[in-house]
Amino acid sequence: MFRELLRIKQKLSDEECREILLKERRGVLSLQGEDGYPYAIPLDYYYDEESGKIFFHCGKTGYKLDCIARSDKVCFTVVEEGVREEGYWWLTVRSLVIFGRAEIITEDKMIRAISEKLSRKFTSDEDYIAREIEKYAPATFLLALTPEHICGKRVKEK
Repeated sequence: MFRELLRIKQKLSDEECREILLKERRGVLSLQGEDGYPYAIPLDYYYDEESGKIFFHCGKTGYKLDCIARSDKVCFTVVEEGVREEGYWWLTVRSLVIFGRAEIITEDKMIRAISEKLSRKFTSDEDYIAREIEKYAPATFLLALTPEHICGKRVKEK
C-alpha cells in the first residue's frame, strides 16, 4: 500500500527511526484540508515507545480537529538539524515520513500525563510544568497518531 524508498542505500533502519522520534522535538503534521488542499502545520510532539504512538496537544476546537473529523489519515514528517562532517560544507540530514491514522483523545488523565511527558522534552522545571498543565489542561485535547508506515532516509545536501 505504501511506496518503498527508491534510493534504498539511503534508507534508515527501524532503530535509527526510533532514535530520531525520541530525540527530536518538532515535526510537521499534514492533514487533509478543505477543498482538496493539504494542511501542514509544525508541531511539538511526544513519541511513546510503549504504545508506538506519537502525541500532539491541541485546543478543543480548531482546523486540525475539523480536518481529522473529515479524514483521520495523516502524514507526519520529522527532520533532524543535520551534522557537518569536518572539512565539508554540506550537511548530512536524516528525516522521517510517517503515515498513519489520528484519533482525538479527550480523557483528562491521559491529556495531563502526555502533556507532562511532552513538557519534559523542553524543560526540567517541575513547578513550571505543573503550573502550565493545571492552567491549560482543561482547554486541551490530544491527537494520537498510530503509525501505519514509517520510512526514514539519510541525505547529504551536496
